[in-house]
Amino acid sequence: MQMRQKKTVPKRSFWKDVKKNRTLLLMLLVPVTMAFIFCYIPMPGIVIAFKKYNYMDGIFGSEWNGLDNFRYLLISKKLWSLTRNTLLYNIVFITFGIVTEVGFAIILNEMLHLKFKKVAQSFMFLPHFISWVVVATIMLNIFGDHGVLNQILNGLGLESYNIYAYENAKTWPIVMVALKVWKSTGYGSVVYLAAIVGISPEINEAAKIDGANIWQRIFRITIPCLKPTIIIMTLLAVGGIFRGDFGMFYQLVKGQHLLETSDVLDTYVYRTMMSTANMGWSAAAGLYQSLLCFVTINVVNFIVKKVDPDYALY
Repeated sequence: MQMRQKKTVPKRSFWKDVKKNRTLLLMLLVPVTMAFIFCYIPMPGIVIAFKKYNYMDGIFGSEWNGLDNFRYLLISKKLWSLTRNTLLYNIVFITFGIVTEVGFAIILNEMLHLKFKKVAQSFMFLPHFISWVVVATIMLNIFGDHGVLNQILNGLGLESYNIYAYENAKTWPIVMVALKVWKSTGYGSVVYLAAIVGISPEINEAAKIDGANIWQRIFRITIPCLKPTIIIMTLLAVGGIFRGDFGMFYQLVKGQHLLETSDVLDTYVYRTMMSTANMGWSAAAGLYQSLLCFVTINVVNFIVKKVDPDYALY
């Protein structure tokens, strides 16, 4: 028997690959450098969570105090409510965000009038560029106790119908979700719109020839083709499920009586640091928050990998 000769695959030079992809690598250099500077270099500062920090001795010279900073979180009896609020808000944000982003991406894709499509997309993008400071000011001037809405009602003699939104903590979860969806839908739909454009037009043309209507094409072709993108975007969002949008929660919530339903870990860390000047307590809360995010993303990725490895992040 003749021995089969193994085909030798020529080794590719590392430097040839670098030269070939130098443009892409240069584009990647800036975000990698920023991530290294702002995410990895500050990581040794995590030891503050285990120290009785003072400015004179610095981060590494301050006295160790073990888990005393974490004990404060438990004694304060706010840890559970803060974790619950942060988790539930983000679950609702992710759920409603995906539904609205996918929905608006499909609507934009199905629009036939190009000029109207461009105008609609521009109006959808606009809220993303409005600062939460501006949104909070608009909300206060419209729905505040002496806002425009109540002044109009008073002018019509309908004082009994006045709206006191900033005195009712139970309504704020609905307000937060509505504002978050309104502000992020336009920008978030771009990824899904790009994925829809990537779907082969021949598939839709074949479906039309077979007599499929628009709803059948959406539910049988578009949404199944968006499944990988939806899963990846969900996994990326789950990585920050215990991190609240600090700008939104801090700017919108006016008054201590609203914190029952609107306080999250991020705002608590900030208030603790500003009111007590104790960096250790704030660092402990931040580390607790980061560990929850780390565990959550790994658990979810593990489950996805078991169900379908092709959709896992790593």
